[in-house]
Amino acid sequence: MKIRYTLVCLALLAASSVQAQKKKWVSLFNGKDINDWIVKIHHHDVNVNYGNTFRVEDGMIKVRYDQYDHFNEQYGHLYYKTPFSHYHLVIEYKFADPWRKDAPSYTILNSGVMFHSQDPRTMPKEQDWPISIEMQFLAGLGDGKPRPTGNMCSPGTNIVYKGKLDKRHCIDSNSKTYGKDEWVRAELIVLGDSLVKHIINGETVLEYSKPQIGGDVANRYDPAQKVDGKILSSGFIALQSEGQPIDFRKVEIMDLSEGKEDKK
Repeated sequence: MKIRYTLVCLALLAASSVQAQKKKWVSLFNGKDINDWIVKIHHHDVNVNYGNTFRVEDGMIKVRYDQYDHFNEQYGHLYYKTPFSHYHLVIEYKFADPWRKDAPSYTILNSGVMFHSQDPRTMPKEQDWPISIEMQFLAGLGDGKPRPTGNMCSPGTNIVYKGKLDKRHCIDSNSKTYGKDEWVRAELIVLGDSLVKHIINGETVLEYSKPQIGGDVANRYDPAQKVDGKILSSGFIALQSEGQPIDFRKVEIMDLSEGKEDKK
């Protein structure tokens, strides 16, 4: 019996080791270039990186507007080349200067990461926002008022929050307010359509489920892409550009596809 028990334990340890080896952190950003990414900026065709908006400097992905003549609602997104469904994503970000003064005022110290997004190659030239879910990044405005980060916004989508379909465009998290000069660690745990968890600096700040197509905000899309009520269980991940410079020094993912039924 003792020998059999030992063999069973060894088998379990071996299986656990194999699972651990399968689930590794992978950097989506190679620290050198954005060749593995797809650019889509409002008013431009796919992969036109207008004004060198998305660039790599100092080993970081930087969003900048110093080559713009006018902002002109040129909201942009930088998409990783392949979609994901079940995963743990980590992004470390910090805002930079200067904000584009001809951008809408709500974009001050405002950025984010889109996920479960439509393929950018399905977006017409004049579509402003991708049909997606956003983990919104904000920083305090220096006025002493709370301004949480890690919020949920929903261009062309809805989610189920606290057991009910919630059609609000944005839902605030319960995070602390962080200054614009602070590096913030933002994490997403996404289990298909069953659970989405927002984590800021190690603290869970928001949870919801059943992301689905519906609602407003995304404009001039291909109608074939907006099937209201369609559940979103996978999609593309994209870093946002909407008028505020920002730096991303880490973009890492752990694929949780193995054993996803257990996680549900």
